[in-house]
Amino acid sequence: MIITQALPSRLEKIPEFMAFFLERTRNSTFREEDIFDIRISLEEALVNAIKHGNKFNAALSVDISIEIVADRVTITVKDQGKGFDYTTIPDPTKDANLVKLSGRGVFLIKSLMDKVEFFDCGRTIKMVKFLK
Repeated sequence: MIITQALPSRLEKIPEFMAFFLERTRNSTFREEDIFDIRISLEEALVNAIKHGNKFNAALSVDISIEIVADRVTITVKDQGKGFDYTTIPDPTKDANLVKLSGRGVFLIKSLMDKVEFFDCGRTIKMVKFLK
């Protein structure tokens, strides 16, 4: 199954898309833990794309591609922003960063997904969850 969508850069559109996505996986053999990990990671990637990538610019969209095959789910989220240097993201577990109100999204994604890659100067994130 392949799901593709262009989402407007509005945070209030995320729950609607998530409901659409979760409905498509309802009768799947996904474990609850896998659905949780995928849901959190996808939401974080979408928030980052809208907030940091597209800077809430309603004229820009976020492209989403989700491929579900027997042994894995591959999610690609691409914004239309300027990109960022994903190699310099501060570690949110360091003492100096513990009280910061942001900066945990990529850390969460990397913790919950099995494979995470950035492309196109940080405008695209590809996440893979291997299903057990």
